[in-house]
Amino acid sequence: VQLQAFGGGLVQAGGSLRLSCAASGRTLSRYLMGWFRQAPGKEREFVATIDWSGGYVVYADSVKGRFTISRDSARNTVLLQMNSLKPEDTAVYYCAAREVYVSTWNYWGKGTLVTVSS
Repeated sequence: VQLQAFGGGLVQAGGSLRLSCAASGRTLSRYLMGWFRQAPGKEREFVATIDWSGGYVVYADSVKGRFTISRDSARNTVLLQMNSLKPEDTAVYYCAAREVYVSTWNYWGKGTLVTVSS
C-alpha cells in the first residue's frame, strides 16, 4: 500500500484545515486507515482511524468533537477535517494503514506539517 498525504499548512488558532491521504496498491478494503501525528520533541500519537466501509471510526480523546475522519472509496482517499484547531495540534501528521486483523501499522506515508499559531 502506498500512501501520500496532502493539505498541511499554517493556520491560526480556531481555524480549520483538511488533510487528504491518497492510497494505492492492494485491495484497500482489507485495510484500516489512520492518521497519526508527532509534535516536536514528542512521540508519535494516534489521531483517528476508519475502515473503508465507514462503519468503524475511532478518535483520540484530544481531537473528539473537533476532527472528523472520512473516506472517499471511489477515489481511494481518506480525509481528516480539522476544526477549532489549537496550538497544541501543531505536529507533523502522518497517514497510515494496517491490515484489519493485524495490530501493527506497517504502511506509512510521508508526513505533512500542520502549524497552528496562537
